[in-house]
Amino acid sequence: MATDDGTESVWDYPRPPRVERSRRRVTVEFRGLLLADTKEALRVLETSHPPVYYLPSSAVAAGVLVPSWHRTWCEWKGAAVHFDLVVGEVRSENAVWSYPEPAPGYEALRGHLAFYPSRVDRCTVDGEVVVPQEGDFYGGWITSDLRGPFKGGPGTAGW
Repeated sequence: MATDDGTESVWDYPRPPRVERSRRRVTVEFRGLLLADTKEALRVLETSHPPVYYLPSSAVAAGVLVPSWHRTWCEWKGAAVHFDLVVGEVRSENAVWSYPEPAPGYEALRGHLAFYPSRVDRCTVDGEVVVPQEGDFYGGWITSDLRGPFKGGPGTAGW
């Protein structure tokens, strides 16, 4: 999917979304704590969206996730549960989500957690700091090797 210049266009991503393994180093930091560090992430690719990285739950620091009341539904992946991040006295609400019983075709996501980059202090992919997808709904991770435009900002709901 990468072009001659090494970039990927999110408009070349499929619909329905595809799950693929990533061997890139993915990290998440919050309140001075390295919450996750893995080269075993999955990424979900969907037309017009930056990838969302799903990290194995075993790569996430113990004791920082608190179940949230918040639930969402994806037409492809099914019912998602959300978690607050809590480090010391600081809470980031609904910063993490997961599909405990993913829909058929997305079973690989079971046991993985996705972080909203805008709700933590820093996410990186191979050392590059991620830019959060605008709008804070989809939770995409924007890196310099991606080309948009990206869905999520004002006026993009009808794309």
